[in-house]
Amino acid sequence: MKIPRLTDTTLRDGDHAVSHSYTPEQVRSIVKDLDEAGVPVIEVSHGSGLNGSTIQQGFSTHSEFDLIKAAVETAKQAKIASLFVPGIGTSEELREAAEIGISLIRIAVHCTEADVTEQYFRLAKELGLETVGFLMMSHTQPANVLAEQAKLMESYGADCVYVVDSAGALVPNGVRERVTALKSALSINVGFHAHNNLGLAIGNTITALEAGADQIDGTLRGLGAGAGNAPTEILVAVLNKMNIETGINLAILMDAAEEKVARLMQSPIVIDRDNLSSGYAGVYNSFLFHVRHAAEKFDVGVSEIMEELGKRHAVAGQEDWILDVAVELAQKKRLKV
Repeated sequence: MKIPRLTDTTLRDGDHAVSHSYTPEQVRSIVKDLDEAGVPVIEVSHGSGLNGSTIQQGFSTHSEFDLIKAAVETAKQAKIASLFVPGIGTSEELREAAEIGISLIRIAVHCTEADVTEQYFRLAKELGLETVGFLMMSHTQPANVLAEQAKLMESYGADCVYVVDSAGALVPNGVRERVTALKSALSINVGFHAHNNLGLAIGNTITALEAGADQIDGTLRGLGAGAGNAPTEILVAVLNKMNIETGINLAILMDAAEEKVARLMQSPIVIDRDNLSSGYAGVYNSFLFHVRHAAEKFDVGVSEIMEELGKRHAVAGQEDWILDVAVELAQKKRLKV
């Protein structure tokens, strides 16, 4: 098994779990440790990507460009990456992030919408950036469909395409099928991004590596949307136990996870009923905050809303459905009474 390239996304996916409240000082502190540990790529942006600080996605306490600048100024070895979601971010934010000094952009779309990314891959290449395609909600489509979408991204200039388990809904066989399909279809790298709603983030990531994945993701202490991500420090520990030498200093990661990230956590990252419902129904992790609010407001169950959203195949950008579903369920509940 090859040595994968690890991207730590504590300062992007983890942004969801701290209500978008990172400060430049916290970014500098965490980047310093990740960089000294030898983590090759560190992702920094609003949890929903560049320009994500909105009423729908959640406002940031500090400008993400200030956070990106702090990361770029701190890292001595690691590449600084950002996430970009077309429709949330625009070319203007992509240019600004490149000017500040990011080295890599990860362009993320729902896994059937690769065709909307072409102009952004082209622009990123003009700006001299390494480019990664993110096929979100990959559990919703079979392997052959994902492979076709990934080939589009490759044709636009992607250097790598990820299978992204946005809802933590995949099980190992599904991961293996999808990663294998991309490896067969592409001449570029393939990556895998896990969430932990079914308790499989580490297992699924190892399965992805066994299927040939070149790049993987993690977050310190598993900090991330919903039930969180594959914990970076655990990933490195497991890889060490498998005699896959990443060159990353595990002791520094464990200290950073325990002494810095754990203290930022607003609540424990656990697989509770709500997070399990999200993974089981296959609903985007970042929906959970809004679902909980709607469930309380309309006196219906979180799992009921999640189940219905799963039936409707809700995707990122369709958060307005959450209120519609909650209202409908509340009306049905009243009629039964």
